[in-house]
Amino acid sequence: MPVRFTGATLIVAVFFLIIHKQTRSVANAADLQRVLFIMADDLNTSLGCYGHSIVKTPNIDRLAARGVRFERAYCQFPLCGPSRNSLLTGLYPNSTGIFENEQIFRQSIPRHTSLPQAFRMAGGTSIRIGKLYHYNVPASIGTSGHDDPASWTQTWNPAGCDRLIEQPEIFSLVPGSFGGDLSWHASQYASPLHTDGLLARDAKECIERLSMMNHGPAFVGIGFFRPHTPFVAPKEFFDRISLDSLTLIENVDKDIKDIPQVALRGDKKSHATLTEALQRQAIGAYYASIMFMDEQVGVVLDAIQTQGLADSTIIVFTSDHGYQLGEHGLWQKMSLFETATRVPLIIAAPGAARPGAVVDEPVGLIDLFPTLMELCGLKVSPTLQGQSLVPMLSSCDARGRGWTMSQIQFPGGNVAKKETAQKHPITGYSLRTQRWRYTEWKNGDELELYDHESDPNELVNLAHRSAENYSVEVSTIIKNLSRQLNSAVSKSNPGGDPMARPPKINEKTWSPMLVNP
Repeated sequence: MPVRFTGATLIVAVFFLIIHKQTRSVANAADLQRVLFIMADDLNTSLGCYGHSIVKTPNIDRLAARGVRFERAYCQFPLCGPSRNSLLTGLYPNSTGIFENEQIFRQSIPRHTSLPQAFRMAGGTSIRIGKLYHYNVPASIGTSGHDDPASWTQTWNPAGCDRLIEQPEIFSLVPGSFGGDLSWHASQYASPLHTDGLLARDAKECIERLSMMNHGPAFVGIGFFRPHTPFVAPKEFFDRISLDSLTLIENVDKDIKDIPQVALRGDKKSHATLTEALQRQAIGAYYASIMFMDEQVGVVLDAIQTQGLADSTIIVFTSDHGYQLGEHGLWQKMSLFETATRVPLIIAAPGAARPGAVVDEPVGLIDLFPTLMELCGLKVSPTLQGQSLVPMLSSCDARGRGWTMSQIQFPGGNVAKKETAQKHPITGYSLRTQRWRYTEWKNGDELELYDHESDPNELVNLAHRSAENYSVEVSTIIKNLSRQLNSAVSKSNPGGDPMARPPKINEKTWSPMLVNP
């Protein structure tokens, strides 16, 4: 009996034929088109593969053994929302207009294509499990947070015992405040019942489904919430840390004498209540959260291996920014020092990345968008502002641009008057080369210069002395780095136009669109 097609059926059939042809053409463009993007939250380089002697992270370490580990990787803004928007758009904050949390780039550059959206628009799949764009943690756990619906074909938002059961038991420096203030809790519940444990379970299920798909590019983003505050993890991880063995930062008063006050502005009043005992507890809880998160990374990596996808999947592991644990008297984030801006970055790309290699070139999270586009054979938009890291993955002789830039913005003027403070912000820019960190604050002539060859902890600000007392060598270094930094700042503006201003935020509700947003 012949098959009869109605008009509607024919349209659907033609649609899927077009999609199938697009998918096949994209799939033939590269051997690797499946990306597993794992992102931790507020994670510095306290990892075994980065040489940490206390924190044990066997699962992240085994990923590093399979891929390329970047020794000098940095965020573009040491705050969750601006950093994640920058990473996922491939644009500097000056071009996204996002300088605060609780904002999304659709409010400023609504027609820009995000990294996961590029996979979806190429006829593929883009899946979010957990936190990729900004969330209010822990309040928004279980929801989509400040998400971009146009980026994803599917999302997963589990909530575990840390959010739904144990929150009243969490200790905080500021009672009742858990996300923005130092807070921690040793949980009596097992790993699978925590939000990150549920995320790992969902990722495992997603990977099982993905193994049955053989068409088009795929981007699976897994955003773990730990070690973001509150530092909640099963008690067994807390028990692995001997608080007496933890080293606290000393001689802070001496250290900060040569640091501009604006560079220390990100500190919080609550940190003044940190006794030595509380400092040890906070650091121990942070480390426990990292080890718990590493266990969940292991669940995901095991699923990739079990499903036979390890040799055909690009795996990226990173964080949105670093984290301070008392360095320069600072805790958490919101500074331009090494500990707040440096992030772990590991890329395993079978056949395209040297297993176990270490890259010393300074790179940024902004470089991930063009890198993944090139690895997957997808079209790279000329509007992206990062560099591709593909040459560094395959060759030990490859060199990049030689620097990376981070920035920060604080309210200026009368902070009590929000409108005035937003109109006149205080901005700092920091250039990190292989040897130097050079920072300029745009509210005057305040500078910082640190030599990482002799001063990896950034304890001596070589730019502290007055200009007439600089040595010839230091004067030349500052002059050259200042020229380089200001060139980078100009190119970070929209379209690379030195005169362009950051796009303004549209505070009105915007309508999510899945097709050509």
